[in-house]
Amino acid sequence: PSAAITVACLGVAVLGASRSYRTIITMPQTQSREKIDALRVTGADVRLVPAVPYANPEHYAHQARRLAEAMNADDPGSAWFANQFDNTANRDFHEATTGVEIWEQTAGRIDGFVCATGTGGTLAGVGRALKARNPAVAIALADPAGSALARWINTGELNSEGGSISEGIGSSRVTANFDGAPVDLAWSIADAESVPWVHALMHEEGINAGGSSGVNVAGAVRLARQLGPGHTIVTVLADAGTRYQAKLFNPAFLRGKELPVPAWLDAAFPG
Repeated sequence: PSAAITVACLGVAVLGASRSYRTIITMPQTQSREKIDALRVTGADVRLVPAVPYANPEHYAHQARRLAEAMNADDPGSAWFANQFDNTANRDFHEATTGVEIWEQTAGRIDGFVCATGTGGTLAGVGRALKARNPAVAIALADPAGSALARWINTGELNSEGGSISEGIGSSRVTANFDGAPVDLAWSIADAESVPWVHALMHEEGINAGGSSGVNVAGAVRLARQLGPGHTIVTVLADAGTRYQAKLFNPAFLRGKELPVPAWLDAAFPG
């Protein structure tokens, strides 16, 4: 119970609470209030830091690492830095479980898998699992605007343009989890393309999903159009819209970002 975890992940915060570990979360101050509150509800010590590129020593991952190192210097073995971006147990777990589950639930009749990346573990792990079973399965990256990974896949250049209101996906670097991912196709997805899919999921399917899910669905639609009729495409909906309610379902916020607002959403919040 005296041990501490330094990380930026809700799942580990919940684990820490269940095991009575002290959990310290470092995360950018630009993250949604709903997400920050969800972490604090677990009892985690949430420390908001400036949103800066990974190359900056004040990036939240570097701050978490330094914090764990300082705690271990004072009391060896008292802290663990989860290192979620470069701890390849992430990728390996998706290869051993998520990828296998997708293969089994489609009875091997899958033609393409697509998703965005945060740590890179899901896309890389699932891609490896599917390619091992059928090398012809297309693996695609749906990258939010402002991330450098789609351009890196397509041109070898690690730079980006623009930005996105989506959280938890995209990167300015190649993580250890993403390095070597068997990606065949990569697209940069603008908010104007992805956010309407978030609204469609809610209004037409009753699925309250978040921004990364919108990017994933936009990527799945692109891959389906590229492969054509009769192909099976799989993606994942990995976030809940309730964590981004004040952004994704706020007409004033959306208009401030010059994003489309569906009529039903306007009607839900008159005035």
